[in-house]
Amino acid sequence: VSARPERLAVTGIRTLIRDPYAVYARHILRLYPLDPLHRAPDARLRGSILHRILEAFVKDRAPGGDRPAERARLMRIAEAVLAEEVPWPAARALWLARLDRAADFFLETEAAHAGTPVVLEEEGRVDLTPLRFTLTAKPDRIDVLPDGRLHILDYKTGTPPTKKQQEQFDKQLLLEAAMAERGGFRGLGPAEVARISYIGLGTSPKVESVETDAALLGQVWEGLHALVGRYMRREQGYVSRRAMFGERFPGDYDHLARFGEWEMSDAPVPVPVGAETPEAGSAEAGTDRDRGSCPEDAA
Repeated sequence: VSARPERLAVTGIRTLIRDPYAVYARHILRLYPLDPLHRAPDARLRGSILHRILEAFVKDRAPGGDRPAERARLMRIAEAVLAEEVPWPAARALWLARLDRAADFFLETEAAHAGTPVVLEEEGRVDLTPLRFTLTAKPDRIDVLPDGRLHILDYKTGTPPTKKQQEQFDKQLLLEAAMAERGGFRGLGPAEVARISYIGLGTSPKVESVETDAALLGQVWEGLHALVGRYMRREQGYVSRRAMFGERFPGDYDHLARFGEWEMSDAPVPVPVGAETPEAGSAEAGTDRDRGSCPEDAA
């Protein structure tokens, strides 16, 4: 237990819920995926580029500005960032075209927010007293609304998680809201959060918002304590692919967990390190022992 992580980001909590084995491999075994030999314009890079473009745009935003002028400014920022960060002409053209299609939707969403950005990509932290654990987060953006409450936003290049997915798995913004109400972000102090919003700027742009209150965020915070406390018990193991979005979704550590040698329906069974194991190729090889060990689901 002493080797288990005492600090995770809100995105790591999502991993702990969906694929605990990845947390074990990364934070306990200290194994990290290697970068590809040849860099490619992948989804991760596209996401970071979008965040950089929108952060630069919001920093110099003029409230109530002329819409055509603001649109032109957004596209100029996008062209500059893409020219600096994306050395693939085809990817630059494609990503710029995608942003151009979503630009009007983004500007309409901006006009409807009626908030003033006060936090942009700044890290916050909260200790989970009495547990020896620290939760960290770097929100894309936190706005102060006219009534003094907060609005927490996150940009997505794909489809944003639904309300049901946020309640069960993708708790990133709910946890950030709970942190904000506990003074987790420097310069804000404890403040009430009115809502959280995922801004999806993919092929079909959409906003997924959830109105928050003390009861909802209190429940989220209690659930986090229960989850983290569970993994501070020796008998709680880190199961591979516990609740993935889909079976075909790959994980960085699937090969290490020997995914493919066991079925998703197999119950995880703990096996002591160094214990005799079946020979490869035998009928017993690759059974549920390879999923990690977890006597029951971590709620």
